[in-house]
Amino acid sequence: MIPLRPPAERPGTAATLPPLPPAAPGPIPVPATGPGPAPREPLLRDLVGDVLRRERQAQERTLKDVAESARISMPYLSEVERGRKEASSEVLAAAAHALGLSLGDLLARTQGELIRLSGRSSTRPVGRSRTTLSSSHDGLCLAA
Repeated sequence: MIPLRPPAERPGTAATLPPLPPAAPGPIPVPATGPGPAPREPLLRDLVGDVLRRERQAQERTLKDVAESARISMPYLSEVERGRKEASSEVLAAAAHALGLSLGDLLARTQGELIRLSGRSSTRPVGRSRTTLSSSHDGLCLAA
């Protein structure tokens, strides 16, 4: 167990670690490492949540209305929309259906967002032709 706070020093015992030196004034320097790391790919839960929220708002529906129609709790749907929860395929399908979409529609829109944000025009691996892939479908796979 790692304590969150160091235990108070007991009388008659010496501290085991020396005190930290005072912090230097001013900003902390950041070492230059070149052009910087490659941008992170967006998380699927963030993209799905964005698509659900945009569709709900486009329909001018409340979170409460959609949650009741989908038969899921309003706080949970809010968490899904904000990308805080990784929803199951059943929950995503229920939310999509409450908005008049199929799960396929939701995932297709999510794939479009992923492609747009990652700047890629294809989801196929570079250097492989369609004939070497096991499936002829370009799509997004969701595992629950």
